[in-house]
Amino acid sequence: MKPSRILTVTAIAAATLLTVAGCSPSSSSTAAGGGSAENCSGDVTNLSVWSWRTEDVKTYEKIFDAFEQENPCITIEFQAFKNTEYQQILQTGLGGSDGPDVAQVRAYGQLQPFVEGGSLVALDDIVPEVKDFDETTLNGAKGKADGKIYGVPFATQTLQVYYNKKIFKDNNLEVPTTWDEFVDVNEALVKAGITPLSVGARDAWILPMVHDIFGSAQYGGSEFEAKILAGDTTFDDPNYVGSIETLKSLEPFMPKDVVGVSYTDSQVLFTSEQAAMFPGGSFELSFFQKQNPNLDLGVFQAPIPKDSVLDHSVTPSYADGNWAISATSKKQEAAETLTKWFATAEFGQLVADELKQFSPVPGVTYNDPVMKETWDLYQEASSPYLLLVDFRYGQPLGSDLMGEGGQQLFLGELDAAGVASKIQTGVSQWFTPR
Repeated sequence: MKPSRILTVTAIAAATLLTVAGCSPSSSSTAAGGGSAENCSGDVTNLSVWSWRTEDVKTYEKIFDAFEQENPCITIEFQAFKNTEYQQILQTGLGGSDGPDVAQVRAYGQLQPFVEGGSLVALDDIVPEVKDFDETTLNGAKGKADGKIYGVPFATQTLQVYYNKKIFKDNNLEVPTTWDEFVDVNEALVKAGITPLSVGARDAWILPMVHDIFGSAQYGGSEFEAKILAGDTTFDDPNYVGSIETLKSLEPFMPKDVVGVSYTDSQVLFTSEQAAMFPGGSFELSFFQKQNPNLDLGVFQAPIPKDSVLDHSVTPSYADGNWAISATSKKQEAAETLTKWFATAEFGQLVADELKQFSPVPGVTYNDPVMKETWDLYQEASSPYLLLVDFRYGQPLGSDLMGEGGQQLFLGELDAAGVASKIQTGVSQWFTPR
């Protein structure tokens, strides 16, 4: 077994994190793992790869083993940083001499500062295979001004409701298909002493997701997106306000004092089978299964609330992020080799099988039954995770406004109209309709 190549960084101050990054081994170091270097006939290049996926470090160990076996002259040092601190850490790293050679970069608006700053290499000619990726996913990897591709997309994330099949069966409950049925299921679980919806609102970033899971169909999904981007409506639209009221109406079914409950607490509540449902992303699946291999999981799209614009349920989705090459890396050839591999069917299938993520690489199949069920729902009817896809191109971020506004909603500091107004006022500082 080769030495571990992965360094995981969690809740450490940013300055400390950058010190760690600055001390990472050079290309001549053997501290990052042996790989198949003994089979290399020349010099060994050690690539520094950064990510925010701390929960996936062990899985990436296995995935990068496959790459190193095929490329014995390249070894990978994978560093994972806390997700809420990563953007700033990466910005500093790419701007200095101690940054990564290859990095996971976020999509859409949070990609643009790196593109505009010249920190990333355009991949159109280096990895032409990405042009065969789904256009919706590829949009998250493009520079807004020049339309060039600056990353290989690594996952499509979907948003839906997970449920514990055993809890449902033990309480004679069926998957709800209407909003009234959904409310009845929640009320029955409360009477049984079971938390219906495992939500942790102390971490504000999860609230925009929860809102879209239950509210996207109500405010209009893709139809609303087209109108607001064209300037034909605003976030003060009554249908959008109504979707926030729906989020508030679900508070009695969430853990008590939900704003004091962390995201991690909500995960534990669900995996320990103390909660029946978890509104969250497809990125949760691998973690859930590792924490409780006996968890009998199912998924469903949230039924449409009353007075919804759409007459059917939808699965909100977004491109999670991309693999990008640092423009200042002194190991461009090796970095290109790795980044090309990220666009192969081999890597795509590893993402599906090992990470339990929806790979954008064409031809990947999903063997996990929960993944297949989730993917089928997404294929039936999808909508954009609006505040991430379209409203992260300036400050303040739309998702941050909804996260903070959602907390204020639950604390009674703002009503639904106030939250909507907060979002509209915030994004108006930088957003101009097309």
